[in-house]
Amino acid sequence: LHAAAELLPPGRPTELVRDRVAALRTLTEDLLEISRLDARSERVDLDATWLGPVAERVVRAAGSTQVSAQQAPTEIVVVRDVCVVTDRRRLERVLGNLVANAHRHGGPPVVLRVDGPVITVRDHGEGYPDYLVEHGPQRFRTEGGARGHGLGLTIALGQAEILGARLRFANAPDGGALATLTLPYDEPASWPG
Repeated sequence: LHAAAELLPPGRPTELVRDRVAALRTLTEDLLEISRLDARSERVDLDATWLGPVAERVVRAAGSTQVSAQQAPTEIVVVRDVCVVTDRRRLERVLGNLVANAHRHGGPPVVLRVDGPVITVRDHGEGYPDYLVEHGPQRFRTEGGARGHGLGLTIALGQAEILGARLRFANAPDGGALATLTLPYDEPASWPG
């Protein structure tokens, strides 16, 4: 489909076809990722990873795929940077999905905060639906005609579990959605050597 779409003449109909082909490709990739997570066939590639630079990379990447040009950038707050042993690619996927979800379904500002091994992504919109806070994300379930398929947060939760991390969804007391990722972490004093 992608190759065929590239052969179409320039114009608005061609742009629409290319956009739909890209959306179909993303949906297919997400479904395949969920299938691998369900099969528990994923393997982690662990390495020492500083969380501050990961947050910056995720926000930089999200900036190139923002939903609209008028969208406010994600604010990064690093209270305490730590080095954890994790799979950086999977961690970036979790955070990328959380940031994208906050921009797509929440309200500005979106804040990604690193405080030791705890990373939060918060928006200032309506907050998560009650079912999501109570039971976690559910694939193909969205509320109030929201766009999407309910896969982004499902993938984030599945990847967090692969990492041995805990991902919780809540609504902030003063409004907005709050996702909290707690990564496994050993204090440096307990490290050998």
